[in-house]
Amino acid sequence: MTEMMLSDVAKAHSFNYCALRYFNVAGADPQGRTGQSTDGATHLIKVAVEAALGKRSHVSIFGDDFSTPDGIGVRDYIHVSDLANAHVLALKELIKIPDRSLTLNRGYGRGFSVLEVLDAVDRVIPRGVEADSRRGFPSS
Repeated sequence: MTEMMLSDVAKAHSFNYCALRYFNVAGADPQGRTGQSTDGATHLIKVAVEAALGKRSHVSIFGDDFSTPDGIGVRDYIHVSDLANAHVLALKELIKIPDRSLTLNRGYGRGFSVLEVLDAVDRVIPRGVEADSRRGFPSS
């Protein structure tokens, strides 16, 4: 809906825009200046790391009957630094060609399931996430 409204405004006025489509922003500034610090966050990577560090009892998985290799939903994550760079590049393009608007999908083109994310956390944090917690059961 918003993209249609932007397109209508651009046709009626001297206005160009860039709509960046993306989901599942992950990570933090590599220099440690910013990052996900919200208590009670529901972002998978943060939740998985907190579970591996013992700050949460488990990671819940909702649905295991998707048509994916492991039956778990797949999501395309994008690092916050790459997304910030995409915004800068989009703005430069809008300035360079002011008569043109853009609608762009941002991501890496390869998604990861919840189980794949949890396996990655297991490889990085020695304690890892308990296997039985992967179906929503509290770990012991």
